[in-house]
Amino acid sequence: MDATGTPFSTLIRTASHEQHTRAETSSFMSGLLAGRLGVAAYARYTEQLWFVYRALEDTAGTLRDDPVAGPFVRPELMRTPELERDLAHLRGPQWRSGLTALPATAAYAARVAECARDWAAGYVAHHYTRYLGDLSGGQIIRDRAEKTWGFARKGDGVRFYVFEEIPNPAAFKRAYRELLDAVNADDLEKQRIVDECRRAFDFNSAVFHELGAEFPASA
Repeated sequence: MDATGTPFSTLIRTASHEQHTRAETSSFMSGLLAGRLGVAAYARYTEQLWFVYRALEDTAGTLRDDPVAGPFVRPELMRTPELERDLAHLRGPQWRSGLTALPATAAYAARVAECARDWAAGYVAHHYTRYLGDLSGGQIIRDRAEKTWGFARKGDGVRFYVFEEIPNPAAFKRAYRELLDAVNADDLEKQRIVDECRRAFDFNSAVFHELGAEFPASA
C-alpha cells in the first residue's frame, strides 16, 4: 500500500485508466473488433506483438532472480511460441521473411529491452500492461477473430490469447495483483512504475495509430 493505504494494484490500474482507454478505443482496434478490417490487418497486428513479446521474453531469464521483477517471471505466461504458431498459420511457413516492425513497435520493444537491462521495476510495468491485458481484454479479440475469420476455437490463429497452463485466469489475476501489492519497491519507485505503465499504454496507442494508417477502417 502507499501512504494513503491504497493497494498498489489499485493505484496502478486507476492511474493508467485514461491511457488504457485511449489504446482500447483507437480507430484501428475499434475497426478490428467491429469486423471492419480484414484478416491482413489482424495478421499485421500479430506481427507487431511478436516483436514486443520477444523483447519481454528474451530477457526474462536474466530477471528470474531479481528481487523486484523475479516474482513476475512466470513460464505459464510466455507467449512467443504461440505467436509464432499463429504467424505460421496466418503467413505460412516462411512467415519470418519480410517481417517488419513499425517504427512505434520498434520503439516500444526497445524500451522494454532497456528496462529489462537497466531497470527491473520498469520491466514490471510493461509485464503488467501486456500480460494482464492478454488475460482480460485479449479474450475479446480472440472471440472476435474466431467469429470474423473462422479460426477454430482457441486454435491456430488465436493461440496467442489461449493460456493453456492457466486453467483459472480469474484466480491467476488475483494472485498477480497480490504480487503487485507486495512489490519490493518504496513509494517513490512505485510512482515511477506507474509512470512507466502509462508510457507502456502510450506505446500501444502509437502502434495502433500506425496500424490505423496502414489499415483505415473506411477502406
